[in-house]
Amino acid sequence: MLGHTIGVTADRRWAEQAELLRRRGAEVLHGPSIATLYLASDDRLKAATEEVITHPPDYLVATTGIGMRAWFEAAQSWGVSDLLLAALSPARLVARGPQAAAAATTAGLSVWTRAESEQLNEVIEILVAQPLANRRVAVQQFGEEAPQLIEALTEANAEVTVVPVYRWVLPDDPAPALDLIRAACERRLSAITFTTAPAVRNLFTIAALNGFDEELRDAFNDTVAAACIGPVCASSARQLGVTRPLEPAVGRLGLMVRVLVEHLSEHRDVLWVAGSEVIRQGSTVVVDGEVVDLPPRELAVFSLLAERPGFVVPKSVLLKKVWGSAAADPHLLQASITRLRRRLGNVGSAIRPVQGRGYQLEVGTDTTE
Repeated sequence: MLGHTIGVTADRRWAEQAELLRRRGAEVLHGPSIATLYLASDDRLKAATEEVITHPPDYLVATTGIGMRAWFEAAQSWGVSDLLLAALSPARLVARGPQAAAAATTAGLSVWTRAESEQLNEVIEILVAQPLANRRVAVQQFGEEAPQLIEALTEANAEVTVVPVYRWVLPDDPAPALDLIRAACERRLSAITFTTAPAVRNLFTIAALNGFDEELRDAFNDTVAAACIGPVCASSARQLGVTRPLEPAVGRLGLMVRVLVEHLSEHRDVLWVAGSEVIRQGSTVVVDGEVVDLPPRELAVFSLLAERPGFVVPKSVLLKKVWGSAAADPHLLQASITRLRRRLGNVGSAIRPVQGRGYQLEVGTDTTE
């Protein structure tokens, strides 16, 4: 991932994710689009916990690992963790995924079953197949409401207790996320990662509030990959107009990084230009084994030429893609080409003007991967 800069939108465990990316050679720009608001001091969580202890459930839905851990931590701070464990132990516990199952097991609970797809629809299917009439079901709510789950349980005549442990909200300071959005719109990022569906929605909300939502959507549908942790997150991205989000089959941080690495590897170009091997990977250009540092606009110009080696790229396309308007001053492009040729040395001589049309990169044998 050398030469690639990846935007990270997570608030929790973002440092772990950044380390995974940096180990593979990437640069990381952190711009959290989401904040986790814990509700330990919220009266609703305490009231729900007391309800569960007083009226133990027949079924327990554990939706997230963080939620189960935070719930027991809150109960411990109130001095009722043993009572909570005793009330929940007889229940049939349905875990939405392995992390929720692991957290429940650590707390001392036994997992009855879990959704292999890690999706809420499967949790609903498991539960409604049970005789729920007049049975109590406790639902550990994740960072946002799940009306489809509550509605399905209510229609099955279950008595539902919703346990609100935390909420996902917009960050108090949106500036880092806005910096990330601008970097994506300017194509200075190779990808942005999302570990929750609300993180996708929040990023577009922040973008819309600042007039960048259409530009951000265009960036995702151009060269900036939207790397989503799983199918639910990717579905949210599609709903917002991202046509090709990256996603592993199941939601795992490591798998998301692996899918992203594979995607970026496919976009590594190797060209023979003026007798030299030129590798273009992300924001890095390597000529005969030596890295050539190019400023963002010169890199953008070279990348557009290298994407179609041997073909003429019109001036209007270069101006629109790099300077944002086909009507931009053509002298800006001419000056950038001059500097680019100088920085690339012998390879720069292969960037040739085509009278009245644009520029082309003359190449030898093309071994684009």
